[in-house]
Amino acid sequence: MIDLNGKKAVVTGGTRGIGRSVVLALARAGADVLTCARGEGEAAQSLARELKELGGDHQVVKADVGEPADVRRLAEEARTRYGRVDVLVHNAGVISHIPFEELPLEEWDRVLNTNLTSAYTLLQTLLPLLPEGASVINVGSRVATIGIPQRAHYTASKAGLIGFTRSAAKELGPRGIRVNVVAPGPVETEAEVPEEVRERYRRMIPLGRLGRGEEIAGAVLFLASDLASFVHGETIHVDGGI
Repeated sequence: MIDLNGKKAVVTGGTRGIGRSVVLALARAGADVLTCARGEGEAAQSLARELKELGGDHQVVKADVGEPADVRRLAEEARTRYGRVDVLVHNAGVISHIPFEELPLEEWDRVLNTNLTSAYTLLQTLLPLLPEGASVINVGSRVATIGIPQRAHYTASKAGLIGFTRSAAKELGPRGIRVNVVAPGPVETEAEVPEEVRERYRRMIPLGRLGRGEEIAGAVLFLASDLASFVHGETIHVDGGI
């Protein structure tokens, strides 16, 4: 059992899917968690209720990490609430499926801004709050190294995240700050997955099924803990062997 008691964590995109699993796993491990989402709907409200039941100093706030002003507000909330950030998880992301020849620049910019540029904005803005021993975890994708049709923009953003992480690791390592990527394969989420797509994934994945959010969260917990104290600049694939 990983013990993160006393740790202070910030997780972006934490109200749905993998992000929600990460937030709950960190809280159950004893960390205090500040998370954000672009909206204040039922997903955010239900997560806030779950976190309250777990106990601890948790908060769900509205923030779009694609907007630098929102990132600054998130950082200020972390500073006033916790004073430091021991675990920073960049999970917020968007995706769309568009043939390359039809891909508009506006959509390319939207996906790159949310998935990649916001990782830079988030880390640079929160860096003054990261103490020696802090762990930065960027949630990437297995797609980054294999590519997939109709997702050139998404694939580029996730591949860029690996390069960003490697460079940040070189610069921040001497300060005792670790930076890594967790790269999930296909994962079950709240979104409906057509049966034909599900079956295609089952044939592609040696374990014969989609992953679960808590399985991705397990890799994040490992990287957040002292068990991973010498893991730095790495990409950990959690993909069922795809």
